[in-house]
Amino acid sequence: MVNLTIDGRPASVPEGTTIVLAAATAGIALTTNVGCMGQGVCGACRALVRRTGEPEVRTALACETPVEDGMQVSFLDRVAPRRPHAYSETDLVDGWTAYERVLAVFPEAVRCRHCSGCDRACPKGLEVQKGVNLAASGDIAGAAAVFDLCVMCNLCVAACPEHIAPNHLGLFARRLAAAGTQRPADLIRRLHEITSGAMTIDADACTDKQP
Repeated sequence: MVNLTIDGRPASVPEGTTIVLAAATAGIALTTNVGCMGQGVCGACRALVRRTGEPEVRTALACETPVEDGMQVSFLDRVAPRRPHAYSETDLVDGWTAYERVLAVFPEAVRCRHCSGCDRACPKGLEVQKGVNLAASGDIAGAAAVFDLCVMCNLCVAACPEHIAPNHLGLFARRLAAAGTQRPADLIRRLHEITSGAMTIDADACTDKQP
């Protein structure tokens, strides 16, 4: 059995148990912070963890972090950006103005201090600072690739002194990149032929008429 503390309450659970399951096993009610249990979205189970013998407090996702003897865990409430970054689907159409849209919606991105606080906060080990700098320099596709595995836990939001909201910037970059990606040309042409009436569909030809 492993003994630890979760939100100030002692828990004793089998070795190999994740922090989320440890809380449930110990009868600690979690009304938020558990996205995979229907109480939010993936990345909601953000927590601060201090391990025995380590003075530093680290960030972690409780769903994938196994318990350790003497571990101290504190779940974090929702971390919201300082201001909303509003945009609509019309902002995701013209690739020629994508860079201008990034600067308009996320003007803070160019003020990155390169402190690497977002990198240290990311529980998935993403190069968050690199993604921010790529977006701020106009490399939208590069920024989108950096944030491809982001689970939107918002820990980088809490860590950023310039209130950039890096994960939201990354999501915007991913949406821009997806909207600007050319779909298969043959499929586009065929759909156009069908909708314009240039090609008719014989429904009977799509059925199996074996005798």
